[in-house]
Amino acid sequence: MDDRFGRYSKYIIQERALPDVRDGLKPVQRRILYAMNIDGNTYDKAFKKAAKSVGNVMGNFHPHGDSSIYEALVRLSQNWKLRVPLIEMHGNNGSMDGDPPAAMRYTEARLSKISQKMLQDIDKNTVDMVLNFDDTQEEPTVLPARFPNLLVNGATGISAGYATEIPPHNLGEVIDATVALLDNPDLTLDEAMQYVKGPDFPTGGILQGVAGIKKAYETGRGKVILQSKTQISELHGHRSQIVVTEIPYEVNKAQLVKKLDEVRVLKKVEGIAEVRDESDRHGLSIVIELKREVDAQGVLNYLFMNTDLQVTYNFNMVAIAQMRPQQMGLLPILKAYVAHQKEVVLRRTKFDLNKAQQRLHIVDGLIKALSILDQVIKTIRASQNKRDAQQNLMKIYDFSEAQANAIVALQLYRLTNTDVTSLQAEQARLEKIIQQYRTIIDKPEALLKVIKDELMATKQEFSTPRLTKIEAQVKELKIDRSVMIGNETVRILVSKQGYLKRSSLRSYQASVGKDNGLQTSDEVILDQEASTLEHLWMFTNYGHLIYRPIHELADVRWKDTGQHLSQTYALKSDETILKAFVFQDLQQQQNFVLATNDNYIKQVNFQDLLPGRTYRTRLVQAIKLHDQASRVLDIYCLNATDSQPKEVIAWSKNTYALRFDLTEVPLVKAKATGVKLMDLKTDDQVVNFCIHDLADQQSYIGILTQRGAVKKMRMSEIPSTTRSRRGILVLRKLKKDSHFIKFVSLFSKNDILKVETKNNYWKQINLADFSFGDRYSNGSFVIDIEKNGPIILAKKVNQPESGEIS
Repeated sequence: MDDRFGRYSKYIIQERALPDVRDGLKPVQRRILYAMNIDGNTYDKAFKKAAKSVGNVMGNFHPHGDSSIYEALVRLSQNWKLRVPLIEMHGNNGSMDGDPPAAMRYTEARLSKISQKMLQDIDKNTVDMVLNFDDTQEEPTVLPARFPNLLVNGATGISAGYATEIPPHNLGEVIDATVALLDNPDLTLDEAMQYVKGPDFPTGGILQGVAGIKKAYETGRGKVILQSKTQISELHGHRSQIVVTEIPYEVNKAQLVKKLDEVRVLKKVEGIAEVRDESDRHGLSIVIELKREVDAQGVLNYLFMNTDLQVTYNFNMVAIAQMRPQQMGLLPILKAYVAHQKEVVLRRTKFDLNKAQQRLHIVDGLIKALSILDQVIKTIRASQNKRDAQQNLMKIYDFSEAQANAIVALQLYRLTNTDVTSLQAEQARLEKIIQQYRTIIDKPEALLKVIKDELMATKQEFSTPRLTKIEAQVKELKIDRSVMIGNETVRILVSKQGYLKRSSLRSYQASVGKDNGLQTSDEVILDQEASTLEHLWMFTNYGHLIYRPIHELADVRWKDTGQHLSQTYALKSDETILKAFVFQDLQQQQNFVLATNDNYIKQVNFQDLLPGRTYRTRLVQAIKLHDQASRVLDIYCLNATDSQPKEVIAWSKNTYALRFDLTEVPLVKAKATGVKLMDLKTDDQVVNFCIHDLADQQSYIGILTQRGAVKKMRMSEIPSTTRSRRGILVLRKLKKDSHFIKFVSLFSKNDILKVETKNNYWKQINLADFSFGDRYSNGSFVIDIEKNGPIILAKKVNQPESGEIS
């Protein structure tokens, strides 16, 4: 298996997928051009059926499937794939939309004019010939290639362990660089890039990043940005449109138009009214019509970043050189081509020299025979036959065999004086040509001049202006979010159990005072107006942060439930939302304060919690929980630039309270646990904490015990001390059936305490009606636990709901 795969790999690397550095052709392409040439299917003759050419190639040189041969033939004719097409076709040869060509029985093909340069002098022993697969004909191992086809037309292919991606270049620029290399073998890359500015794609476009081009030309690998050529034009009625006239190389136009229209249909960017493909025989044209008052440049930047209007082109210049694949830069490719041309021109010159010498030898013999014409005629007449006449001429007059053959075959009309003069003129011309040939062979500078002159002649005949514009720097594309998202004011809702939604104000107003879609067991965490450009941050009791842009929330009617977070996130079974915040942007100067029931507290900066690429499916850890029973108690969002002093007040289940300055809570990273909050006994835990602004003189403490007692106390009852102390008792200890804190918080003037018991009894308590108690009192009983059952829920609400208020 190892041996067979090795042989297979060697075959597909050398004989199928990678081009030869000398002529820039893969074997199938070379065989197509050669077969059409020997068939006389050239540019100056009529077109022939493509099926005939494919059959000749398959039957004589390439024993593979006809479809692969036809595909290669068609690609050689596509002017959006090759900078200089090597084949001309009549009929449907495909399109930029990815349409397949017509069947080979319908199309006609012939070699293009420039293909003659690829095959020029192939009959003069310029390249090595080998036997074909059945040893009946010879085929070339490489074509003479009188222009650098590898760079001009580029190549793409994948083989075993190797791939190649060589972009097309401008014929004139490549020839200029080749001539400069002929003049100066020590040409530097910077000097070569004065001629070859970069790739020149047949589809045009704008190429950005000279640094990437230089790296590719230096190492064979590099990356550049290829952008469509676009223009923004104004329409009547304060509308505009984007017109695309050139798209990146090898981008499927139909797929691109489909993708652009999907952006419109899915409203990934606001403001696109219509996408049309108006391409015709006059050229490519994709029109993106925009709505009124839309930022056209912002829309275009979004399309550049999210569609194939802009692509990254990766150079991977691998070619077969000296029978093995090599990654080559610009200069190695040009040097390999120059070495090939030296060999081609040298072999051609030797072939022509040999022909000229043979002819001169014949001419010398004819002139000599004409100078002794009477004796020669006499000798021939006296001979027995043609063979005898040849032998007599060689024996008597010292002619060579070739000369004797030419004399015997001489026609009588050639014995005139005019013919003698023409022979003497031919003799002089041949002697001059032979001298020129010998000069080319003997003097390297003469050889280089021939190559240079022929290259410049090719440039003069076939060079065309550059199509691709090159820009030195890659432009940074910035997208205003208002371009992608329509700025709309909506109503958003987040529930404790994890339901979230957004609704239009119209839907909300139609449902005011009615059902908001939540179950009776659920409760609202956030209910407010917000812009679709804003951002929603939600914190859970497991210390997770969930980020969602407002525009991504499910847009439903206000009376619908909305989308549950478990549809996209792996939440715990008892995980609930504690707090939700809406931010205008992601550049906030905010700190979050979090504390857990197992006695840890921390501050974390807004920027340390920024969402990543996977925010739609992955939860962000805002605090590291210490064990499985740990839960986050609450989250406060504070302005990091606010210099107003603030305090932390924390309460434990066993009725201890601690008050200290917020500055004692360090600012740590997201995955940190934090620091110790209170000095608790082993059987105690934190029940709640609050952040108190010292400027606030109105707030007071409200406490609910498990026995149904409510206590109202002043902040001043708790002395200010330092973090990690036990604090003071805020309820009096009883010898029997002591009170424990069930709920505690800071209350202001309009706050209501809502309590629910196990027997579905609930009550709303207005603490403003209670008098203040000192730290040693246990408050007033407001709920009969024996009658109504133990307390299962207590929460602070800003305004009373319909029902009983105590």
